[in-house]
Amino acid sequence: MQKMDIIERLEKAGDAPADPLALFNQGLTQAHEKETSDPTAMCLATANAQGHPSARMVLLKNVDERGFTFFTNAQSRKGRDLIENPYAALCFYWETLSWQVRIEGPVEKISAAEDDSYFATRSRGSRIGAWASEQSRTLDSRHTLAARVQEFSEKFKDDIPRPPWWGGYRLIPAQYEFWHEGQDRLHTRLIYVRQGTEWHRELLYP
Repeated sequence: MQKMDIIERLEKAGDAPADPLALFNQGLTQAHEKETSDPTAMCLATANAQGHPSARMVLLKNVDERGFTFFTNAQSRKGRDLIENPYAALCFYWETLSWQVRIEGPVEKISAAEDDSYFATRSRGSRIGAWASEQSRTLDSRHTLAARVQEFSEKFKDDIPRPPWWGGYRLIPAQYEFWHEGQDRLHTRLIYVRQGTEWHRELLYP
């Protein structure tokens, strides 16, 4: 199979890689080469204790055998959702590849050491912004936000510590679905479902 057509040309699920992470990484690598927009952009869907969903775009900051990592303010809506209901879904769309990838699974907090390590790589402005923004709370005016940015810029002249409410989350995949656009809407859909330590593969009708 050619790399670009690995999903499109599947005849049966057994032709696909046994490890869905390998297939995802292949797509991400190609997306980095071809996409004009940020290929790490992903839609993150969460739900609160009442099952009310919300979705937003965030950036993937790391992916490995442990899962998919993103960062946020734990006091934001998504942070509050994940406290009440630590399960989420991700969706990537790479238009140039005609690929969509959906991933679902439980979410866990990453370690404080990992939080600190990543926070230290962020620009000064982004680190100040993490202190200044009371994410998802009501803001009376942009002037108030600017004043808070100024306040923390003066407070932290040199080292900027990580706010205790800011950090990373890792989605641990329980299911992947790879979608490839097909002619006449006869798309290819390949699903992986975790069964213990193994992955079960199936094709789905479009």
